[in-house]
Amino acid sequence: MTADGASDGTADGTAAGHVLAIDFGATKVALATADADGRVLDQLRLDTRAVDGAREVVRRAVAAGRDLADRTAGATGGKLTAVGVASFGVTLADRVLLAPNVPGWHELALPTLLREGLAEPAGLAEGSVRVANDVKAATAAELRWGELAGADTGIYVNLGTGLACGLVVGGRVLDGAHGTAGEIGYNVRSFGEPAVAAGHAPLEEHVSGRALADRGGKLLGRPVTAADLFARQDDERVRSFVRDALEQLAVHVTNLAVAIDPERVVVGGGMMHAADVILPVLRTQLADAAPFPVDLRQARYSHDAALRGAVALALA
Repeated sequence: MTADGASDGTADGTAAGHVLAIDFGATKVALATADADGRVLDQLRLDTRAVDGAREVVRRAVAAGRDLADRTAGATGGKLTAVGVASFGVTLADRVLLAPNVPGWHELALPTLLREGLAEPAGLAEGSVRVANDVKAATAAELRWGELAGADTGIYVNLGTGLACGLVVGGRVLDGAHGTAGEIGYNVRSFGEPAVAAGHAPLEEHVSGRALADRGGKLLGRPVTAADLFARQDDERVRSFVRDALEQLAVHVTNLAVAIDPERVVVGGGMMHAADVILPVLRTQLADAAPFPVDLRQARYSHDAALRGAVALALA
C-alpha cells in the first residue's frame, strides 16, 4: 500500500513497528497491518453480521485486530504503534451518528471501545486510535498516495451505494464543525422538498447507486442494479434516466467546486466501473459552469479505498 498501490498480501516488515487499519463496512469488516511506508504486511476480512448488533461487531473486530497485530509482530519483530479506523456514518470524537446499517451503531461510542480494546492493552499513547468516516478515510488515502497527493485544496466524490464528498482544505481533510463537511447527499434539490429534518437525504436519494437501482427498477418494471443501468446505454429510456441523474450530480459537484476552488476533483467509489459514462457529464458541466479550469480525475483507489484510508489515518 505504497504510492504504487502494492501490496495485496503479506510483505516483509521491519522491527520499526506497524499500524493496524480497520474498515467497518455494512457487509464486511476489513483489517490490515502496514509498515511506516503504508505497505500491507498482513490482512483479513470478517463478515459484519450486522444482525448481531454494534457492540458484538466491534468486539469481533477488536479481537481479530489484536490477533492480526500480534501475528504481524511475531513475523516482523516490530510492535503496534497506532490504529486507524474507517466507519460508515458520521464520526465524532466520542461517538458515531447517522449510521442505520448496523443496529446500535448510531450513538455508538466507537472511539472509546477501540481505545479500550486495542490501544490500552497494547500500551499505546493517547490519540493513537484515529477514527474517520469511510469517505473521509478514502479522501485521506487519495491525499497521501493517490490523485489528490500534493493538493492544497481538493474534492473527493464518492459514488457508491451512497453519495458523499471529502474536502481537502489547507492540505488536510476537512471535518467541519459537526463532522459532516462534504456530505452532499443531504443537499436539497429544490426548495421545500423533504430533507434531513424529515429523515431524508434528497440528493443521495436521487443519484446514489441505491437510488438509481430503486428508481430504475420502477422505470423498467423489474429489479435492476446501477450496473445494469450503466450497461444499457443503448436503451434511450435508460440513457436519458441515467443522464438526468448524472446532470443533477454534476450541478452539485460544480457548485461545491465554485465554493472551495479546488486544484483537483477526484471521483471514486463503486460506481466508477462506469467512469466512461460518468466522467464526461461531470467534465462538461464543470467546464461550462466553473469560473476556473478544474482538473477532474478518476480516483486511484477503488474497492479498498476506505481500508487504505484507515492506514493513512494511522500513519498521520
